[in-house]
Amino acid sequence: MSEGNRKKRAVMVMFDSLNRHMLSAYGCEESVTPNFRRLSDRTIRFENCYAGSLPCMPARRELHTGRYNFLHRSWGPVEPFDDSMPAILKENGIHSHLASDHVHYWELGGGSYHTQFSTWECFRGQEGDPWKGMAGGVKDSSPNLVQFEGYRGMLYQQDLVNRTYLQLEEEHPQARTFAAGMEFIRANADHDRWFLQLETFDPHEPFFSYQKYRELYPGDYQGPRFDWPDYAPVTESVEAAAQARREYMALLSMCDNYLGKVLDLFDELNLWEDTMLIVNTDHGFLLGEHGCWGKSYMPFYNEIVHIPLFLWDPDLGIRGESRSALVQTIDLPATLLAYFDLDLPTDMQGKPLTQVIRDDTPVRTGALFGLHGGHICCTDGQYVCMKAPAAPDNQPLYNYTLIPAHMAWFFTPAEIRSMCAVPPFSFTKGMPVMRFDNIMISSTAYSYGDLLFDVKQDPRQQTPLSEREETENYMKQLMKQLMEENDAPQEQFNRVGLVHCPGEIKK
Repeated sequence: MSEGNRKKRAVMVMFDSLNRHMLSAYGCEESVTPNFRRLSDRTIRFENCYAGSLPCMPARRELHTGRYNFLHRSWGPVEPFDDSMPAILKENGIHSHLASDHVHYWELGGGSYHTQFSTWECFRGQEGDPWKGMAGGVKDSSPNLVQFEGYRGMLYQQDLVNRTYLQLEEEHPQARTFAAGMEFIRANADHDRWFLQLETFDPHEPFFSYQKYRELYPGDYQGPRFDWPDYAPVTESVEAAAQARREYMALLSMCDNYLGKVLDLFDELNLWEDTMLIVNTDHGFLLGEHGCWGKSYMPFYNEIVHIPLFLWDPDLGIRGESRSALVQTIDLPATLLAYFDLDLPTDMQGKPLTQVIRDDTPVRTGALFGLHGGHICCTDGQYVCMKAPAAPDNQPLYNYTLIPAHMAWFFTPAEIRSMCAVPPFSFTKGMPVMRFDNIMISSTAYSYGDLLFDVKQDPRQQTPLSEREETENYMKQLMKQLMEENDAPQEQFNRVGLVHCPGEIKK
């Protein structure tokens, strides 16, 4: 097929909590992930990709808008002023389709993401999805060691109910999501100009998979099944902690299996000729590293934010190579829009990765990442600087939004009573926004203090740098520059003790 007649389509296969350091494609010898190795042979493997805003929906807002979320608000929906990549595709005659089992898309705080696509379909049953009703819950003994309280306890109890309806692998939401995504590909294999986002919640906790995957990782642990660690310091026995890690790897191998089915379909239909393939994630997950479980209350170490990324661009035709330039999640929507020959919105800060793929030319000198109210972090690819709250109260801090919703509930009456209108930010299309006191924030970031690492010399971040004033000042200046370019509110500088006067930094 000639270049002028070649179709142009794109597929994004997205996983949640996919640990880069546990993939064989990135050198791990512990996990059974042959299809990720196979993927690496057919794509460009990025060695220096970082997350931006965490956790789930903040990361997905970045996939839509190509700009950071965490400096202006916490978890929440797509905003009325946002430029949404799948919506832009739809508006330009490119069919965008979402097939996903990611439960947070269908909750209050994520309910405007899937509607940006031309079409979408969801598959129920992951985590604590309020899916099947069983009055009184499951009476059997718990399969997990951890007993959660409050909201997470409610998720935990619902998950026990959901699992009773997932006895067969083909019933699992991940299996149904991949089946639907591949059905979309087959149905549209002869059509031009479409984008599929095939997204599974796995290997996000709980690490629920099936016996054939669990048998890949034998161990001598004799306790109750432990596949859902809490977001907390590790207090379990060495044997129990090792079992949770094996449960994660079993689910990771299940993900690898379904990725292989997509690669088989690309081979069968020769989609490599005209279809971009992106395989990515939102963040990683600590499995005991740094003495922690999870991804939220602790500093964002490399295991959480240094993420895997694979990309095949049929226009360039380069495969089986790696790239070391610093890239981020915010670059993916820009890459997709550029691939379909569409102009990037003025407010999109991400950069198309074409030149990185071609010859490793950098698209950025630095990258921000963090959680709203946590450390503000910055990397230049060698150093990582983490600025903690300067005071125990972690204030001032506000949410700026036009849709006051958290993960699965509206803002509280106390938050609503603090509301006031403030002038537009540079990216809100002239719309004023509502400002709310943030009263639901953890103060744990303060206890860790500021941190500075050389991640080239110390990739596991075991030894923070000290007495490196020149490096620290350079990284703080880079952080301030990137924050200003993002039109970060002044209180974010104040909160972490960055001395900054608007306009002092040259862009």
